[in-house]
Amino acid sequence: MDVIPRPWSVIPRLSSVIPRLDPERRTGGIQNKMENTYYTYIMASQRNGTLYVGVTSDLIRRVYEHKNDLAEGFTKKYQVHRLVYFEQHEDVNQAIRREKRLKEWPREWKLALIEIDNPTWRDLYDELL
Repeated sequence: MDVIPRPWSVIPRLSSVIPRLDPERRTGGIQNKMENTYYTYIMASQRNGTLYVGVTSDLIRRVYEHKNDLAEGFTKKYQVHRLVYFEQHEDVNQAIRREKRLKEWPREWKLALIEIDNPTWRDLYDELL
């Protein structure tokens, strides 16, 4: 019987590739918008479903737009409505660079990154409110 590798089975091999961020930056509460906080985030249609990587300065507003199909494009077309991962950044250029890097990653790495902090793939949007 062949065993199909699960996304989290790659985590030990990815430990040198996935940059580990300070937990406060990855899972800390949403800060006041006036503090120039930027977010790199991953949305999913469902567990192990279609993924979308984005960047914003207002995470709550942007996820609301995705969830309610107010943003034309990919997330509306493929029903990508679940916030499964986000990181906070103090510099907009850092957030954009991180978004571009994540978009270049193989899908398996993105799944592993999500599984590290959100193994049940819960919708983090509800926790932001």
